[in-house]
Amino acid sequence: MGKVKATGPLSRRPDNSAFKQQRLPAWSPALSAHTLLPLFYGLAVLCFLLGTWLLVTVQNTHEIKVDYTSKGTCEKCYELRKHRGNATVRCTCQVEFEIPENITGDVFLYYGLVNFHQNLRLYMDSRDDAQMVGRKNKLKSPSSYCKPFDMVGGVPIAPCGAIANSKFNDSFTLRYQGTDVPLFRKGISWYTDENVKFRNPPTNDTFNLKQAFEGTAPPVYWQKPVYELDPLDPNNNGFINEDLIVWMREAAFPNFKKLYGVLNRSRPPFLQGLPAGIYTVDIDYNFPVEHFRGRKQVVLSTVTWFGGKNHFLPIAYLVTGALVLITAAALTAVYWKVGKDGQNMKEL
Repeated sequence: MGKVKATGPLSRRPDNSAFKQQRLPAWSPALSAHTLLPLFYGLAVLCFLLGTWLLVTVQNTHEIKVDYTSKGTCEKCYELRKHRGNATVRCTCQVEFEIPENITGDVFLYYGLVNFHQNLRLYMDSRDDAQMVGRKNKLKSPSSYCKPFDMVGGVPIAPCGAIANSKFNDSFTLRYQGTDVPLFRKGISWYTDENVKFRNPPTNDTFNLKQAFEGTAPPVYWQKPVYELDPLDPNNNGFINEDLIVWMREAAFPNFKKLYGVLNRSRPPFLQGLPAGIYTVDIDYNFPVEHFRGRKQVVLSTVTWFGGKNHFLPIAYLVTGALVLITAAALTAVYWKVGKDGQNMKEL
C-alpha cells in the first residue's frame, strides 16, 4: 500500500530535515567587553580617518556658482518669461562674475536648477523609451504614458512626454577678457545612454533625419524640432543629441546640476585651466522658472575621484565616528563600573 498523506494540521508540518527543522550547525559569538570595545573604537577611528580624507579631498575641489535668474541684464528676460505668451520671444542677457584664483585641471561647466522636481513619479513615467530608440512603429504612435504630451493638433509628438517637453534650453557662451572660452559640447552623456538607450530612426544617403521625423511635431514648449537641436553638428541631432540625453536622465533631488560642457584646454590662456580674473557669460535666456519659484545657475567646477564639491559624505562619516566613539565610551564606563565578573550588577 502507498504512503498515506497526512491531513488536517499535520499536513502543514515541515519535513523532518535538518534544514526545515532548523538543526543546522550555527555559530553564536559570545560578545564580551574584550571583543566588543576594540571593535567600536576601531570603527570610530576608521570613520574619522575616512571622513577627514574625504573632507580634505572636497576642500581641494573648486566650485563657483552664479545665479543668473534675475542678475545683471537678465532681469529684463526674467520679467519677459513671466508671461507664457512671450515664451517664443528671444531674449539674451549677460552676467559678470569673478574667479578669485586660478582653477587648474579639467573644468566642467554645468547648469543648475533650484526647486525643480524631476523625481515626481508621474513626471518620471511621462516618456516613451521605445520611441527614443528610434523604432518606426513607435515614432508616430507615442505611449499612453506620455499624455497629455503625446499629440498636438492630432500630430504625434517626438520625443513625447513631460520630461522631453520641459527640456532645459538656455545656452551659454563663456568669455574671458573678450576671448571665448572653448568648450567641448560632446562627450557629456553616459556611454550607455548614447549608444544603447537613445537611437535615431534609420536613415541613409537619400533619406535624411528630417525626412525620418516627417509627420511628427516637436514638444509644445520647444523652439526647434528634434532634428535641428544642434545646427553646428549634424551628428548631434535627433534623439542622440547629448543635451537631450543629459536632460532625460532625471535628477533625484529638487536642487541639481547637469553637465553642459567641458573646458577645451588646447590653446592659451586655458592650457592649465581657467586663469583668475573677470568673466562674462552670455546667455540665451529661454527657460522659465517663475511658475515653480525656481532659480537658475551657471556652475564651474573641478572634479576628483570622489566627484564634485559635496560635503555630505565626509560629514556623515565624521558624525558617525563621533556617535560610535560616544557609544564606545559609554560602554567602557559601564564595563568598569559593573566589573569583569558582573557582581556589581547587584548594586545598580
